[in-house]
Amino acid sequence: MDNNIDRVRHYLLSLQDSICNSLQGEEPEARFIEDLWQRVEGGGGRTRVIANGQVFEQGGVNFSHVSGFKLPPSATEKRPELANREFEAMGVSLVIHPNNPYVPTSHANVRMFIAKKDGEPTIWWVGGGFDLTPYYPFKEDVLHWHQTARTACQPFGEDVYLMYKKWCDEYFYLKHRKETRGVGGLFFDDLNEWGFEQCFAFMQSVGNHYIDAYLPIVQKRKNTPYGERERDFQLYRRGRYVEFNLVYDRGTLFGLQSGGRTESILMSMPPVAHWRYNWHPEAGTPEALLYDMYLKPQNWLGL
Repeated sequence: MDNNIDRVRHYLLSLQDSICNSLQGEEPEARFIEDLWQRVEGGGGRTRVIANGQVFEQGGVNFSHVSGFKLPPSATEKRPELANREFEAMGVSLVIHPNNPYVPTSHANVRMFIAKKDGEPTIWWVGGGFDLTPYYPFKEDVLHWHQTARTACQPFGEDVYLMYKKWCDEYFYLKHRKETRGVGGLFFDDLNEWGFEQCFAFMQSVGNHYIDAYLPIVQKRKNTPYGERERDFQLYRRGRYVEFNLVYDRGTLFGLQSGGRTESILMSMPPVAHWRYNWHPEAGTPEALLYDMYLKPQNWLGL
């Protein structure tokens, strides 16, 4: 298993490099700054943050590889048999918040967990996915995003995209708002039934397709003119992003419950967000279109 862990670690570090290089290629001057850190209980990570760019207001692409003596509740909620096991967890997680309200926020994550207990077989699994959160959505962008997600899944079975798209729609759902966080994508977790090689190949396919899915949208929309109205709505909708991450997100909860590095865990938060009391968009406006058409799970590719 140790050799496989080394292979996953090497892939994740190279994925972080390639994503950072692709994203900062859109910036004339702004660059990712790197912060190496160690965790007292075990492990550490490599946090990279870009801020105040012309395209990206703030974004983080994090690598972490941590270990501990007891899996936290967020990791054992659906698998109570893993309670009290030692663990090792590694992954790349990223959130990108652009300046232009016509460019969506995006999130991606790929990860591997190992749970150990003396005298019992080691248990491992992989998870991850990517999802898109537009403010002023374009259907062609949403179709491109989902088609790329499907392309990432197709070598692994015709039903894989639909299965993990559905899981994404259900996972990134704000129950207290009765709306999805965005237009979805892929979400998978606890995957080990394909065997290590196939699971690792799928994790790589998902990780590698994120830039293919996101960068063309950034390039197409980053120069779209906008004004105070669009910026105000973007900041209001960013509040939903904060709500989801702090109330529901298992990655955030795992990091905080396991005594992780707070600065790296909360780099997913937007630099600015707004809340308003009982606000609703006016019917027939571009803002209403987001609610009426896009914040509802649907079969984008007609499969």
